[in-house]
Amino acid sequence: MSRCTAPSSIPPMKDLTTDNITENVHIVNSQCPDPRLRYLLNRITTYLHDFARETRLSTDEWQSGIQFLTEIGQISNDLRHEMILLSDTLGLSMLVDSINHPRMQPATEGTVLGPFHTHDAQNVENGATLHSDPDATPLLVVCSIRDSAGKVIPNVKVDVWEGDSKGFYDVQNPDRAGPDGRGVLVSDTNGEFFFNAIVPVPYPIPMDGPVGKMLSKLGRHPNRPGHVHFMLDKEGYDLLITALYPRGDPYETSDPVFGVKDSLIVDLSSVTDPNMAARYGVELGTRLLTYDFVLLTDQEARDLRRKNAIEAMEKQKRKVVFHNGLPVPADE
Repeated sequence: MSRCTAPSSIPPMKDLTTDNITENVHIVNSQCPDPRLRYLLNRITTYLHDFARETRLSTDEWQSGIQFLTEIGQISNDLRHEMILLSDTLGLSMLVDSINHPRMQPATEGTVLGPFHTHDAQNVENGATLHSDPDATPLLVVCSIRDSAGKVIPNVKVDVWEGDSKGFYDVQNPDRAGPDGRGVLVSDTNGEFFFNAIVPVPYPIPMDGPVGKMLSKLGRHPNRPGHVHFMLDKEGYDLLITALYPRGDPYETSDPVFGVKDSLIVDLSSVTDPNMAARYGVELGTRLLTYDFVLLTDQEARDLRRKNAIEAMEKQKRKVVFHNGLPVPADE
């Protein structure tokens, strides 16, 4: 076993108390050569220690918290992302997305990825039917993609996924043989893509795991409003992860993962034009969702993130420098 010599620059840490332990942890972590990581560890240590001191955290509560996180790891796998679900239900996912993918008019707003995205969706052509659900109400989805100047964007990879008419995703089926209710399309030369889905219905997030138990103890309901997920990806443009929510869902204003935004609530209509029905190969009366997505370029998003970071540091009365594009207080 190799042994490391204790750095001589660190003062002896003896007689640690509730008042000085945070400072001593900062001293040890200050050896980190990466300024961004050093800053992150400084702040999370400060907040965790202040939380324990402020609440007078008991040993039993600390042990319960450790066990809770352990159980989240144990139930998670490639198809079930319980840690993402925890982050979603605490509002952290939505916050991180808003910070890292800021939007300005007329760009489409983002929302949470959610715990049900997979990487096994098949590449399909425009007009494909994504579901095998015989009980669902068919929905034609017709969308366009443009940049902030209104120019169409072709060849955008569009990853789409949604639950079935019973409110379940394919990954929740114990007999799942492959992807269903999901697919990957590419926008055409007009920046358009279209596919056959189903009218989304509200559904409960998984309640059989640690996060579900947490929600029950908090007296929170688990029901998400119906929605269709979209991930739009093309080199040179800021990744957009979002979802569209049909208006009037009973859980529209109380989403347990805080994902609903006014700009993402849509009105469904119906296909009433015979020419449109013929063009897209659907029956008259088929429910219809149309939406115009607007992407920011990578540079537009970087500039906006930098501007927001500087403003956030100024509110803390701190000057900022950037390390690998990420903010660090100049005095750290």
